[in-house]
Amino acid sequence: MTKVHQLTYGPFGENTYVIVDQENNALVIDPGMYYPEENARIFEYLNAQQLKPTRLILTHAHLDHVFGVNWFHTHHNLIPELHLAEKVVYDSAQAVAMQYGLSMEPLVFPKVRLVEGEVIVFGGATFKILFAPGHSPGSVCFYNEKEKYVISGDVLFQGSIGRTDLPGGDFDTLIRSIRTQLFTLPDDVVVYCGHGPITTIGQERTSNPFLHDYLASAT
Repeated sequence: MTKVHQLTYGPFGENTYVIVDQENNALVIDPGMYYPEENARIFEYLNAQQLKPTRLILTHAHLDHVFGVNWFHTHHNLIPELHLAEKVVYDSAQAVAMQYGLSMEPLVFPKVRLVEGEVIVFGGATFKILFAPGHSPGSVCFYNEKEKYVISGDVLFQGSIGRTDLPGGDFDTLIRSIRTQLFTLPDDVVVYCGHGPITTIGQERTSNPFLHDYLASAT
């Protein structure tokens, strides 16, 4: 069994996930530490928990989800992994940060390694890569079928969905991704979102106001 640790960082309140196996190896997803004190906090957290980060993967590459990739590269020699369609977003993160008045050093070169339908093996767990564009062109989710949870990035939130007004976003594509990739999962699957609290597939299927009208018209 794995343990999922949700850590919230940065000026946009982004959720970073640290998934831990029984040997205290850590799979890091979307590191969002921006402020120096946040880097100090995660350093202390990893040491206190005696965790060993071994892999760094991204649901997508909007700047709030990649603020901390250089820190993990420097301190743990990890290279961020992403989907091919998301590399253009990753490459533009520094320029986008400047538009928000935020400073960001050039990011370490990523691995274009995440492929739709393939499986990430971590400890005794497996995570299926679900391709879910719409919020960004190469968004993916990571589904642990055995343990019944999915890391959704900014595709689906509690009572909301990812914004689609950023470059590469598209509302119809996002709705299709949610319908075909996430709403095909069982109702009791827990959703760990890129912002805000956790939810479940069933809760969002029945009560998400952004999806109710679409799903009603599609049935």
